[in-house]
Amino acid sequence: MENQELTTVETAKDLGLLPEEFAKIQEILGRVPNFTELSIFAVMWSEHCSYKNSITWLKTLPKDSPRMLAKAGEENAGLVDLGGGVGCAFKIESHNHPSALEPYQGAATGVGGINRDIFTMGARPIAQMNSLRFGDLSLDKTKWLVKGVVKGISHYGNAFGIPTVGGELFFDECYNINPLVNAFSAGIVKAGETVSATSYGVGNPVYIVGSATGKDGIHGAAFASKDITEDSVNDLPAVQVGDPFQEKLLLEATLEVIKTGAVIGMQDMGAAGIICSNSEMSAKGEHGMIIHLDRVPMRQENMKPYEVLLSESQERMLIVVEKGKEALVEAVFDKWDLNCAIIGEVTDTKRLEYYMNGEKVADVPADDLVLGGGAPVYTREYREPAYYAENQKFKIEDIAEPANLVDVAEHLIAHPNIASKRWVTDQYDSMIGTATMTTNRPSDAAVVAVKDTEKAIVLTCDCNSRYVYADPQKGTAIAVAEAARNITCAGGEPVAITNCLNFGNPYIPEVYWQFVGAIKGMGEACRKFDTPVTGGNVSFYNQSSDEGPVFPTPTIGMLGVMDDQSNLMTLDFKQPGDLIYLIGESVNDIASSQYLASYHKVLAAPAPYFDIDKEYAMHQVVKELIKHKVVQSAHDVADGGLYVALVESSLPNGLGFDIETDSSIRKDAFLFGEAQGRVVVSIAPDDQERFIEMMATSEVEFSLLGTVNGTGNTTIDEELFGNITDLKMVHSNVLHASLGE
Repeated sequence: MENQELTTVETAKDLGLLPEEFAKIQEILGRVPNFTELSIFAVMWSEHCSYKNSITWLKTLPKDSPRMLAKAGEENAGLVDLGGGVGCAFKIESHNHPSALEPYQGAATGVGGINRDIFTMGARPIAQMNSLRFGDLSLDKTKWLVKGVVKGISHYGNAFGIPTVGGELFFDECYNINPLVNAFSAGIVKAGETVSATSYGVGNPVYIVGSATGKDGIHGAAFASKDITEDSVNDLPAVQVGDPFQEKLLLEATLEVIKTGAVIGMQDMGAAGIICSNSEMSAKGEHGMIIHLDRVPMRQENMKPYEVLLSESQERMLIVVEKGKEALVEAVFDKWDLNCAIIGEVTDTKRLEYYMNGEKVADVPADDLVLGGGAPVYTREYREPAYYAENQKFKIEDIAEPANLVDVAEHLIAHPNIASKRWVTDQYDSMIGTATMTTNRPSDAAVVAVKDTEKAIVLTCDCNSRYVYADPQKGTAIAVAEAARNITCAGGEPVAITNCLNFGNPYIPEVYWQFVGAIKGMGEACRKFDTPVTGGNVSFYNQSSDEGPVFPTPTIGMLGVMDDQSNLMTLDFKQPGDLIYLIGESVNDIASSQYLASYHKVLAAPAPYFDIDKEYAMHQVVKELIKHKVVQSAHDVADGGLYVALVESSLPNGLGFDIETDSSIRKDAFLFGEAQGRVVVSIAPDDQERFIEMMATSEVEFSLLGTVNGTGNTTIDEELFGNITDLKMVHSNVLHASLGE
């Protein structure tokens, strides 16, 4: 082996490894590792790649259902059977740390990476979403981050040619230093056209295809596995640079090469680059590889072995090809004018041997690098934080009900968490591919047609992180329930989730308690709604030395299926005279609502009211109402409460509403509380009898609120709360006023 300088425990610490991990590496190798080998272990054993502090709890989540074609951890993304010989691959992942330092490229390469996870399985991406969290919008830094992230997402996604169909945007000062940028993609694949991330067959050639390799992104996985500090700016080389046009070529070439039948296995190069791809493929296929690093197409001179191995340059794939079929593969990539170089071959040693200019520079066992193999697994200490007990002391009676609730309504409509997100969505192309059914038909979830079928996929991203901070277990169960509620209201059937688990430092017991609670709540809700977890990612260390951890944010990306596209349901009121009903239980509760947090500035409160059994029953009756064409609109009650839901249903067609409140419940709680399990529907008068009959047999609580009017006035208990024309002016321009045109 090439005589590289041997490493010490101090070298290991500098690379993010613990002393005991350095000792274990020496035990595995039977010697002291050289720097290249230690760098390999450092990235592969980082939290970002190994899930060493989370896998014990992740294994408790439900992963099975009759629809599962690829379960969590088996492939680059989950794969769900839509029926009729069609599957949907979907996944969500974070790009938080890169986006905190270089928002444009950080967000752009997050979009590129998640799409590669989809098409490397043989699926063609048809829809993208994102979940974004930023700090105080009045801060210049927040504005810079928002503008950079949105521009990165839009420029990459629009150029790549896949519609961005939905997502969420949330502001809170806990994200001032550490924003969250979670990217979601879904793609469609026909049965028999998928490819696995595996490697086998002694002598089969190993190709690297796509872009050339440079020094961008080196140690990016390790960078994502530590806190943001003032010195993090020095890690800027860890932020990758993306090229959406190159990715578009790679997409087409990848899908074409799969059809040659020559591909044994394929994996994209994301975190940790070449080393991650060939170690995971080799471990899965129970084989090894010999790799010649000097054969990797490079765009920079004099790259060291560890730099080639760890580079996170974008738009690259590793492909194992059946020996003798090289010409088929090379012809495809030559057609698309992409690099296609043989860099090694498959062996039966189960070891990864790396050479540079004929000299061996590293020799490591594949199994010992990966999750489920020799990578360390920890169960961290966790402890209930003091704030949790304080939250439980909250009483609604301690909050004085405002004399003027119109002021509250105006405050909420103008809050950036409630107001229109069109400043963002106007920058996204939602119509590329012509399959998006909800571009001009407002719905609680995005609905995208599956071409050449009567089916559509229904997609949403949801998580109210304030609820999760208040009560991690209950708040995360609510996140799953709200995602299911959105899909149900859009006319779909919830079938599976992917998750992006954004938390602080797992070595802090109070942070790990939040994580454990979130996993418990997610498992409970996913079992109830029969939505198994197909995969996703864990993003720890979302905190800064100055401001501490962000709110625990387990973002839920949920997939639903719509077997009949005519079941699409929108949220907008359709015509004056329609009856407005509330399905679900009204509760005297304002806990953790936007109203309580931003109007009263009270943060110490439990999560809002939530009864999972009643929630589930409510979903079932709403599905039946939509299926039987009984309702004109359906919209869930979420952030901002009932009043905001009514306004959002009024805005699209300029209609108003006249409703009455329930005298048994505080008026502010009735209008602005965020108790879960509620949906607003509108009914044509002729359908009222059918509606009441169906509701009566369901035993789900429901109540008549009032009617839709044509004046645009919003009237509550005969008091005017504003006109929709004026409300729309405010609601539509909040972000524009802060961020500019």
